[in-house]
Amino acid sequence: MAKFFTELDDSLQQFITKQKMFFTATAPEEGRINLSPKGMDTFRCLNSKSVAYLNLTGSGNETAAHLKENGRITVMFCSFDEAPLILRLYGTGRSVYPHNEEWRELSPLFEPLPGARQIIVVDITSVQTSCGFAVPFYEFKGERQTLRKFAETKGEEGMEEYRREKNVISIDGLPTGILK
Repeated sequence: MAKFFTELDDSLQQFITKQKMFFTATAPEEGRINLSPKGMDTFRCLNSKSVAYLNLTGSGNETAAHLKENGRITVMFCSFDEAPLILRLYGTGRSVYPHNEEWRELSPLFEPLPGARQIIVVDITSVQTSCGFAVPFYEFKGERQTLRKFAETKGEEGMEEYRREKNVISIDGLPTGILK
């Protein structure tokens, strides 16, 4: 049975820190729903009512576009080992870019990673737990190095060019806000 909470207690924050993977979901007012798996050590609980994750350059930037339009975001964690649990964080999100003042405050919370393009900050409006009884067991074998190597090979200048080409407009034609 699902349970709702207004904030993350210590046990839920501890659950989050143990997870190797999470998912984000956003949607524009009109257009495609975006559901993205995320990995690496990129997620942080800022306090019981807000979280953030370091977002790395990818082939699109749908989350930023959707957040710029309406702010709605859901983050989901699920246990693939130990006790079953699904945890959803519902909230409003925003992008913090390296050229924003807030970047200097938030970026030290994360390991510097090549290709970092923004930090997504989520103000939690609701927390939901559910059983996760049907989620299978999976074993974590390690992080993929593909994205890291891609960004290192391109270098910062090459990554900026790539973001200008691939990350300025969403697939539904919405601006992402990535440029100054």
